[in-house]
Amino acid sequence: MAVNLFDQANELESAIRKSEEFTNLKEMYDAVNSDESAKGIFENFRNIQLSLQQKQMNGEEISQEEVEQAQKTAQLVQQHELIAKLMEAEQRMSMTIQELNKVIMKPLEELYGAMENNEQ
Repeated sequence: MAVNLFDQANELESAIRKSEEFTNLKEMYDAVNSDESAKGIFENFRNIQLSLQQKQMNGEEISQEEVEQAQKTAQLVQQHELIAKLMEAEQRMSMTIQELNKVIMKPLEELYGAMENNEQ
Protein backbone atom coordinates (compact mmCIF):
# COMPACT_ATOMS: atom_id res chain seq x y z
CA MET A 1 0.00 0.00 0.00
CA ALA A 2 1.42 3.36 -1.04
CA VAL A 3 2.00 6.04 1.55
CA ASN A 4 0.92 9.61 0.95
CA LEU A 5 4.20 11.48 1.37
CA PHE A 6 2.47 14.84 1.85
CA ASP A 7 0.49 13.51 4.81
CA GLN A 8 3.73 12.19 6.28
CA ALA A 9 5.45 15.53 5.60
CA ASN A 10 2.66 17.35 7.42
CA GLU A 11 3.09 14.99 10.37
CA LEU A 12 6.84 15.71 10.34
CA GLU A 13 6.17 19.45 10.28
CA SER A 14 3.92 19.08 13.31
CA ALA A 15 6.56 17.01 15.10
CA ILE A 16 9.21 19.65 14.36
CA ARG A 17 6.98 22.38 15.81
CA LYS A 18 6.58 20.30 19.00
CA SER A 19 10.27 19.40 19.24
CA GLU A 20 12.48 20.64 22.04
CA GLU A 21 14.84 22.19 19.48
CA PHE A 22 12.11 24.25 17.82
CA THR A 23 10.43 25.19 21.09
CA ASN A 24 13.75 26.43 22.46
CA LEU A 25 14.49 28.31 19.23
CA LYS A 26 11.10 30.04 19.34
CA GLU A 27 11.56 31.02 22.99
CA MET A 28 14.99 32.51 22.23
CA TYR A 29 13.66 34.28 19.12
CA ASP A 30 10.78 35.77 21.12
CA ALA A 31 13.19 36.84 23.89
CA VAL A 32 15.42 38.66 21.41
CA ASN A 33 12.45 40.34 19.74
CA SER A 34 11.04 41.54 23.06
CA ASP A 35 14.34 43.23 23.98
CA GLU A 36 14.73 46.43 21.91
CA SER A 37 18.53 46.48 22.18
CA ALA A 38 18.92 42.83 21.24
CA LYS A 39 16.36 43.15 18.44
CA GLY A 40 18.20 46.09 16.88
CA ILE A 41 21.59 44.40 17.04
CA PHE A 42 20.18 41.14 15.69
CA GLU A 43 18.32 42.82 12.81
CA ASN A 44 21.45 44.76 11.87
CA PHE A 45 23.49 41.54 11.93
CA ARG A 46 20.93 39.73 9.74
CA ASN A 47 20.79 42.62 7.27
CA ILE A 48 24.57 42.65 6.93
CA GLN A 49 24.63 38.86 6.48
CA LEU A 50 21.92 38.98 3.81
CA SER A 51 23.61 41.86 2.01
CA LEU A 52 26.96 40.06 1.89
CA GLN A 53 25.33 36.79 0.77
CA GLN A 54 23.47 38.64 -2.00
CA LYS A 55 26.69 40.26 -3.20
CA GLN A 56 28.45 36.90 -3.13
CA MET A 57 25.66 35.23 -5.13
CA ASN A 58 25.77 38.06 -7.68
CA GLY A 59 29.53 37.68 -8.03
CA GLU A 60 30.12 41.16 -6.63
CA GLU A 61 33.26 41.95 -4.69
CA ILE A 62 32.95 42.48 -0.95
CA SER A 63 35.02 45.42 0.27
CA GLN A 64 37.41 45.30 3.21
CA GLU A 65 35.19 47.88 4.93
CA GLU A 66 32.17 45.59 4.61
CA VAL A 67 34.16 42.65 5.99
CA GLU A 68 35.29 44.74 8.97
CA GLN A 69 31.73 45.97 9.60
CA ALA A 70 30.47 42.37 9.51
CA GLN A 71 33.19 41.26 11.95
CA LYS A 72 32.39 44.09 14.39
CA THR A 73 28.69 43.29 14.24
CA ALA A 74 29.42 39.58 14.74
CA GLN A 75 31.43 40.44 17.86
CA LEU A 76 28.54 42.51 19.20
CA VAL A 77 26.17 39.64 18.54
CA GLN A 78 28.40 37.11 20.30
CA GLN A 79 28.73 39.37 23.33
CA HIS A 80 24.97 39.84 23.73
CA GLU A 81 23.72 37.00 25.92
CA LEU A 82 20.20 36.78 24.43
CA ILE A 83 21.44 36.80 20.85
CA ALA A 84 24.20 34.29 21.63
CA LYS A 85 21.56 31.94 23.07
CA LEU A 86 19.38 32.43 19.99
CA MET A 87 22.29 31.60 17.71
CA GLU A 88 23.05 28.46 19.73
CA ALA A 89 19.40 27.42 19.38
CA GLU A 90 19.57 28.13 15.62
CA GLN A 91 22.66 25.93 15.37
CA ARG A 92 20.93 23.04 17.21
CA MET A 93 17.87 23.38 14.96
CA SER A 94 20.08 23.43 11.88
CA MET A 95 21.83 20.25 13.02
CA THR A 96 18.44 18.60 13.59
CA ILE A 97 17.30 19.58 10.08
CA GLN A 98 20.56 18.17 8.63
CA GLU A 99 19.98 14.87 10.44
CA LEU A 100 16.37 14.75 9.21
CA ASN A 101 17.58 15.42 5.68
CA LYS A 102 19.99 12.47 5.92
CA VAL A 103 17.10 10.21 6.99
CA ILE A 104 14.84 11.54 4.22
CA MET A 105 17.51 11.07 1.55
CA LYS A 106 18.53 7.57 2.68
CA PRO A 107 16.21 5.66 0.26
CA LEU A 108 17.62 7.58 -2.72
CA GLU A 109 21.19 7.15 -1.57
CA GLU A 110 20.61 3.42 -1.14
CA LEU A 111 18.92 3.17 -4.54
CA TYR A 112 21.62 5.02 -6.42
CA GLY A 113 24.35 3.40 -4.35
CA ALA A 114 22.95 -0.02 -5.35
CA MET A 115 22.86 1.07 -8.99
CA GLU A 116 26.51 2.18 -8.84
CA ASN A 117 27.52 -1.11 -7.22
CA ASN A 118 25.73 -3.07 -9.97
CA GLU A 119 27.56 -1.09 -12.66
CA GLN A 120 31.01 -1.92 -11.28
